[in-house]
Amino acid sequence: MEYHFKVQVYYEDTDHSGVVYHANYLKYFERAREHTIGTKELTRLWMEEGLGFAVYKVDMGFFDGAVFGDELDIRSRWELDGKFKILWFQEAWRPGGKKAAVKARIEMVCLDRNKNLVPIPYQ
Repeated sequence: MEYHFKVQVYYEDTDHSGVVYHANYLKYFERAREHTIGTKELTRLWMEEGLGFAVYKVDMGFFDGAVFGDELDIRSRWELDGKFKILWFQEAWRPGGKKAAVKARIEMVCLDRNKNLVPIPYQ
């Protein structure tokens, strides 16, 4: 299933050339993942079960820079990769875009409060 999350590009998100600063896409993707899982569920996991998620590895490609005023469509899908890792496939699409402006493959692991690797609770 593909999830969609809208992100408004503000002037503060851009660099001196007028395009979105590359690191901000990580923020956009993080927000989309939180929206997909749900803030209440992430809070419950941490408060009740002592579980959280951490980024393990990121692979990103930049193909078309978004600019101030764009409303990006962040498209996200995920799949389990074994019992400890979730793979997220996320793309940022500009309005009317023919291809993704940015693509990312993000590997995340599940950790307990002591930062020990634990199985993903959704298996």
